[in-house]
Amino acid sequence: MGARKKVTVIGGGMTGGAIAQRLVEKGIADVVIQDDPAIVQTLHHGKALDMTQSASWLGFDTKITGTDGWDETAGSDVIVCTAGAPRKPGMSREELLNGNAEIVRKKVKDAAKASPNAVLIIFSNPMDAMCHVALDASGFPRERVLGQGGALDTARYRAFIAMETGVSVRDVHAYVLGGHTDTTMVPVVSQARVGGLPLSSLLPQDRIDALVARTMRGGAEIGELMKVSSAYYAPSAATVQMVEAILLDEDRLIPCAVRCQGEYGIDGIVCGVMCQLGAGGLKRTLEMPVSDDEKAKIRKAADATKDLIALLA
Repeated sequence: MGARKKVTVIGGGMTGGAIAQRLVEKGIADVVIQDDPAIVQTLHHGKALDMTQSASWLGFDTKITGTDGWDETAGSDVIVCTAGAPRKPGMSREELLNGNAEIVRKKVKDAAKASPNAVLIIFSNPMDAMCHVALDASGFPRERVLGQGGALDTARYRAFIAMETGVSVRDVHAYVLGGHTDTTMVPVVSQARVGGLPLSSLLPQDRIDALVARTMRGGAEIGELMKVSSAYYAPSAATVQMVEAILLDEDRLIPCAVRCQGEYGIDGIVCGVMCQLGAGGLKRTLEMPVSDDEKAKIRKAADATKDLIALLA
């Protein structure tokens, strides 16, 4: 048996904690939660110890530790960055831009220095712009800097389709491309399938329009319901699927934000496209056939991210 894989989760808040818990229970990697004691005091250490004690009944042998520094993170295979302020109700992801950019820049620089061969998964908002910050701060190639927005938005889209059609979510194949904001994500209707049937054959257009709109406001809806936090159960599940695909070289097709190289006519800008994930991160992108309207929206999403990047301090 070789050494166990290692995943570092930067940020021990609700999302970071949920990601760490799901990962350590899967038993596929040791997990390190890195956070700043000036902000969270010893919260991340407490969560790590609490999860360690849960192994007595859950039966996993993978280890979870909390750390304030970076030595324990060295040699990580995957680094998930959740650092930064979460969205508050009524707040747009864009409003978090420069404050979070400063945090992400510093965290990613330190993390990349300790783990120069890691794959980075960016969670911090506004996510597409933070991927650009992470690419610059790490110096990593595009294959090793991925944004998780498409995976989460896809989870919401599929859940709403399953609820609306009354069919198991396991038989729903639908994807969200484009940006990870309330206005730039593109739930692809033209390729949405339920048990192989086009979504349009199962639902009238007004119901499809309604679930697309609900998907685009998915995070905001949960923020309004929770009041004191943003979502973390679905976001952590989506992120862990990406981590697992990379660690186990699964060749999964998952929509992720990557720096595009000609996909949908987008070049040099991070945007959500279909990605094949395996060892080393991104193996290739696949350009899903979309309608002309959907393609225009995907390109518009990239333009919006380009505008945000211009505002980075």
